[in-house]
Amino acid sequence: MQKPVLIRRLADDDVAAVHAIQVKCPLAAQWRAEDYFHLARNPGGTVLVVELEGARPPEIVGFVAIHRVSDEAELRNIAVAPSHQRRGIAGALVAEALRILRGDGVKSAFLEVRASNQPALALYTSAGFRPLYTRREYYRDPVEDALVLACDFLPT
Repeated sequence: MQKPVLIRRLADDDVAAVHAIQVKCPLAAQWRAEDYFHLARNPGGTVLVVELEGARPPEIVGFVAIHRVSDEAELRNIAVAPSHQRRGIAGALVAEALRILRGDGVKSAFLEVRASNQPALALYTSAGFRPLYTRREYYRDPVEDALVLACDFLPT
């Protein structure tokens, strides 16, 4: 059974854990550790982390990095530690990211995903994303197409 989790904003001392998760997840975008720090400090940036509740010391098991510009946003990176995948953590992260974006007045959210990443495509589709177009040979190592997906928020 999955332990209870807390989704919260990135703290400065979370950056190393977030980067370590990213490195273990080859399908995640491979950023430098300081990129998370800078995005979290950017007025349009948000990095959310998932922490196992009650773990001592605190254990970060996933993250999502978001960037907003005006009334649009992009989910730029997301990963869950391999030992905690397939437990609903990514879905909870996406749901919380979309809730925050909707609350911030964002009208549309976008993301890119490897065309072969069927689990991620299923997750994003269930969260309300739809395919827009394909970027041919967008990814490297290995070369692969990216699907660009969008989620439009209905006015409340």
